Amino acid sequence: MRLLIMGPPGAGKGTQAARLSAHYGIPTVSSGDLFRAHIKAQDALGQKVSALIARGEFVPDCITTSMVFRRLLKPDIKGVGWLLDGYPRTLGQVEALDIAQAELGTRLDGVISLVADPNEVVGRMLKRAELEGRADDNEATIRRRIEVYDAETKPVLDVYRERDLVVEIDALGTVDEVFDRITGSLDAKLAAR
Repeated sequence: MRLLIMGPPGAGKGTQAARLSAHYGIPTVSSGDLFRAHIKAQDALGQKVSALIARGEFVPDCITTSMVFRRLLKPDIKGVGWLLDGYPRTLGQVEALDIAQAELGTRLDGVISLVADPNEVVGRMLKRAELEGRADDNEATIRRRIEVYDAETKPVLDVYRERDLVVEIDALGTVDEVFDRITGSLDAKLAAR
């Protein structure tokens, strides 16, 4: 199974991705986790990514695509599938993923779109920043990231809606409630094919 999970920053993608990964038996590939690993390593890529994230900007397509595709070629993913969290975020990344899948003879099975009120998202992220000590999660940066998401990522959802792959999920509620909405809607969509 090959899935995408999308939604604005703070919508709960990481939390739900971990649960979906266990539920469907597929590895999660999170662009955010890949970025944080480079930041922690303090390598050149990590320094560049850190500066971009601190300004609330996305990392350029070429860097993100390279990191994600290197991960997709690892042995634990071959023949199993994956759940992509945070990729693709732009139309250029959609095209890159389409080309890669065509070459591998695979296809995307579904796109989970988490929907949440922006003010709720800001509140969640400020609380997370306090608990986890994330310097990139201040209110101005969060609002900027939401604006960037709206401008750059929503067109990606339009492409996947045209392909009838999107399952839109209300991301507000308990973790269990949101998870049940996702699996129920996704399983019904996949069974209908």
